[in-house]
Amino acid sequence: MRRTRILFALLPLTLGIAMHAQSAAPVDAQSTLTVHKNTHLVVLDVVVTDNKQNPIPGLKASDFLVLEKNKPQTIRNFDEHEPQPQSTQAMPKLPPNTFTNYTAAPQNGPVNILLLDALNTPMKDQSYVRYQMLKFLDSMPPGTRIAIFGLTTHLRILQGFTSDPEVLRSVLSGKKNLPNASVLLNDPVGGDYPGSDADAFGAPDIGEVSANVAQFQAEIQSFQMQLRQRYTLDAMNDLARYLSGIPGRKNLIWFSGSFPLDILPNGDLADPFSVVESAEDEFRQTTDMLTTSDVAVYPVDARGLMTLPMFSAANGGQQFARNPAAMGQAIGLWGQQTAEEHMTMDAMADATGGKAFYNTNGLKEAVQKSISLGSHYYTITYTPTNGDWKGEYRSIKVKMAYADTGYQLYYRRGYYADDPDRPADTHAPAAPAPSAMGTAMLRGAPNPTQIIFEAYIARLSPTPELTAAIGNDLSPKLRGPYLSYTVNFGVDPRNIAFQATPDGIYHGSVEFVTLLYDADGTLLNSISNTMVAHMDTPTYSAALQHGLQMSQIISVPVDPKQKHEYYFRIGVHDLTGDRVGAIEVPVTAVHTDSAATPVKQ
Repeated sequence: MRRTRILFALLPLTLGIAMHAQSAAPVDAQSTLTVHKNTHLVVLDVVVTDNKQNPIPGLKASDFLVLEKNKPQTIRNFDEHEPQPQSTQAMPKLPPNTFTNYTAAPQNGPVNILLLDALNTPMKDQSYVRYQMLKFLDSMPPGTRIAIFGLTTHLRILQGFTSDPEVLRSVLSGKKNLPNASVLLNDPVGGDYPGSDADAFGAPDIGEVSANVAQFQAEIQSFQMQLRQRYTLDAMNDLARYLSGIPGRKNLIWFSGSFPLDILPNGDLADPFSVVESAEDEFRQTTDMLTTSDVAVYPVDARGLMTLPMFSAANGGQQFARNPAAMGQAIGLWGQQTAEEHMTMDAMADATGGKAFYNTNGLKEAVQKSISLGSHYYTITYTPTNGDWKGEYRSIKVKMAYADTGYQLYYRRGYYADDPDRPADTHAPAAPAPSAMGTAMLRGAPNPTQIIFEAYIARLSPTPELTAAIGNDLSPKLRGPYLSYTVNFGVDPRNIAFQATPDGIYHGSVEFVTLLYDADGTLLNSISNTMVAHMDTPTYSAALQHGLQMSQIISVPVDPKQKHEYYFRIGVHDLTGDRVGAIEVPVTAVHTDSAATPVKQ
């Protein structure tokens, strides 16, 4: 991104924006424990419930025992996290095309992610999931922050974090987000099950032809399963990386019609091991990355209560009409496959501190319970007594310190003891640590509110231009013509760490950034300016009254057929205090009935 350094002089407020945010006190950063690479600390989030799955409040560190490989550990830090009381303060009414990151909802609780898995889920089950989620929104607790992701052959952001149920409702019911048919399910509508391809070729009198065809079909299904494994694990890794920079606990509620993370040999085939593709290593890496990123996974079986699919009237029994023996085999394989999928769900939940939900049609209740469990928890840290870091897996057990209470505890069950002080591999590129501003500017990320600001956005002219605006840093793949938009900032300076010197001058440095994303989160364009402020006391006092200003112009590709969705991600960064604020605005939310001019610098 290109940067321009500007010597700041207070400008008259010409945005026509009332600084509603000035009435709000500066918002503190979320209180979280930061564990640096060279500290030998293990961090655990522990959810404690009674036998009815209601959270147990008010516990103390002395109520817990922590064991690592059956050896007691000393708790160093302990903290209880409770759902925050909801604010009754109403959001201010803003003028048209004016947007703000100010919110009356609490910003220091956990965030929740709904993952709609269209890759592994038939369309009939996808429709039921969306129906249940729309019912959940009718009673969603105020202030609950939710993002929606979709999974096909890649991960896609459908809606960034928001606590507005109407925004979430529009995504779940919108035409652009209708259920997709999976390209890797034999039956994208009804769903796959063992024996679903049995037909006349399965008749006993066909002999060798039947065996060859069965082998061929099994290998095709295995190849499709392996692709779904790869796409699923890649998506989970991408999601873990995306969430790693967002502070605090993240509750990932994963709706899927199958969990294809393990394939066992099929003894009924001539070559039983031809369809085996172990995903154990990838599964380990994925769950480890999720726990490192403080993500608890709540897998939910989108199929609900199931009956034997081979008896469904929709199947008509034609698959087994000339091969009754295949019926028994299909029933046995279906039971084995379902049990293995539920075991995978439990393994994913146990590894990350979540809970699996299956054999239930109450998907709405599963979401409610997941959010409730993930909103009241205890954070425990300890330094392992075993200081020999060799990368081995270390099991963890947390239990109550007194007699059996009947309480249920949810927490991650172990970790890989990689040495935090081990020198980095010089042959592998080092992954940069996520910065506060870098995380804030991710497409769909929660809107940080350490710096409260408003942004007035308007299209400068209805006439397209062949070149982009000055200072824009375009993606090499982006092509014109373009429409130019002005982004005019109004910032509450009380959230900026100005430093006063003995001569009465207030010094500060503030970065203003506007990014343009597509719906998949690909960065298309950006512009960045740095304001260097040196204000005397009267000027600083005036800034407190009227706010700070900056204006930017960013170009958006012309999309006459409206095939693409574009999003502005707008942020402010206090370079001295490392505090940030950001908002995300769909380009379609900017009304174009009137043009605007940028603020003169």
